[in-house]
Amino acid sequence: MRPGELTVFVIDDDASVRDSLALMLGLAGYRTALFADAEAFLEAWRADWRGCVVADLRLPGASGVELQAELQRRASSLPFVIITAHGDVSSARVAFRAQAVDFIEKPFDQAQLCAAIDSAFALEQHRLQRADARRADAERLALLTAREREVLAHAARGLHAKEIAAALRISPRTVEVHKTRIMSKLGVRNVAELVRFALAADPPRDAG
Repeated sequence: MRPGELTVFVIDDDASVRDSLALMLGLAGYRTALFADAEAFLEAWRADWRGCVVADLRLPGASGVELQAELQRRASSLPFVIITAHGDVSSARVAFRAQAVDFIEKPFDQAQLCAAIDSAFALEQHRLQRADARRADAERLALLTAREREVLAHAARGLHAKEIAAALRISPRTVEVHKTRIMSKLGVRNVAELVRFALAADPPRDAG
C-alpha cells in the first residue's frame, strides 16, 4: 500500500508529458505535483517535502541531474528517477553516481515507472523511519538530568559502577540508582541499548 503522505514530484518541460504522467500516476494511486522546470521546483521546494522526484534529464535551465545535485547540496534526500528521450551511458553513469534510483528511457510503460517509484518510496520510507527513531531517542534523552547523562556516557564506555563512582566522585550505590533511572527513562533493557543511546547523545568525532 502506498503511503498517502508521499508525493511524486514530476518535472518535465513538455506539458503533454506532465499531464499524461499526472493522469497515469493518479489512476495508479499516487499523489503528484507538477513542475515545468528545475527552477520552478526549487523555488517552491520545502525541506519537509516527502516522496520522490521524477525528472526529465534535459530541461530548460538546470538538467534533471543538476537538480539532483542541487538538492543534495541543500541536504535533501529525496530519491530521484531520471527519465529521458536522449539516454546515453555517460548521462546514466552521472545519475547513478548521484544515487538515482533508476534511469528510464522514453517511451516507457506504466509498470516500469511505477516499479521505479515504488523503489524510491521504499527508500524514502526507510529514511523517514530512521529520522523518527532518532527524534524519539532525542526526546527520551532529553528526560535525563545532567548527572544521568554523565553516568550514561561513562557506562557506555564499559566502566563499572565503582569506576564511574570514582570518576564522578559519588558512591557506587548512587551510580546504580542513576543507571536504574536512566534505563527506565530510556526504555532500554541492556547495556547494548544503553550504548546506542550514549552514542546518539555524544556522536563520535572525526579524527584530525
